[in-house]
Amino acid sequence: MITPDPALRGVADLIRDRDRAPRQHPGAFVLSIDGSVAVGKSTTAAMLAQLLEAPPGALDTAVVSTDGFLFSNRVLDERGLTMRKGFPESYDRDALASFVDAVRDGRRELHVPVYSHDSYDVLPDPVVVPMPHVLVIEGLHTLGLADVVDLSIYVDADEADIERWYTERFFELVAARAGFYAQFASMDDATATDFAHAVWEEINSPNLHEFILPNRDRADVVVRKGSDHTVADVILRD
Repeated sequence: MITPDPALRGVADLIRDRDRAPRQHPGAFVLSIDGSVAVGKSTTAAMLAQLLEAPPGALDTAVVSTDGFLFSNRVLDERGLTMRKGFPESYDRDALASFVDAVRDGRRELHVPVYSHDSYDVLPDPVVVPMPHVLVIEGLHTLGLADVVDLSIYVDADEADIERWYTERFFELVAARAGFYAQFASMDDATATDFAHAVWEEINSPNLHEFILPNRDRADVVVRKGSDHTVADVILRD
């Protein structure tokens, strides 16, 4: 179990306060978390879920990744988008919007598409999740949902730190020889570092600057991380 960053307790308290206020839909309280690749969106989501589910006043919380709403590799290939995976056009935005509508409508069960990092593709069958009290949607480009969710968060950090975290994660996955990343296990450290840097420069950095950062000002809360990956500041926006 991950230990929540103490700086996120204030964010959890804000969610509880917002949850107690009247809202315009009968479904779960919907929270979105956006930010760059490797900035720690899923970790932040897991920490907040743990804080929200802790007593007193525990709130049943579920986390959903937008990775599951990526088009399948077959569809990406057919549309010439294989090298654009993670960019806005690689996601089934209509399916994601319909999913959020189902959450806001208060459906008893949610059918959640799942992405496998082993096969590097969307699995054929969704999982069924009972409607929680709080639903956290984390992933790239979720600030596109800012007008329909109850609270939106942007996780921010210096790009040099994010690239370093991306490279460290890449090495960890390669060392584990996990699924898709097993193909890179024969690379020496210098070659693997050069490869990770090239992916960052050619894919992740352009995605960040062209499509992710421009939406940062739409977030209700900005969680700023320091170079050690801990939360350095939490900014509540008007």
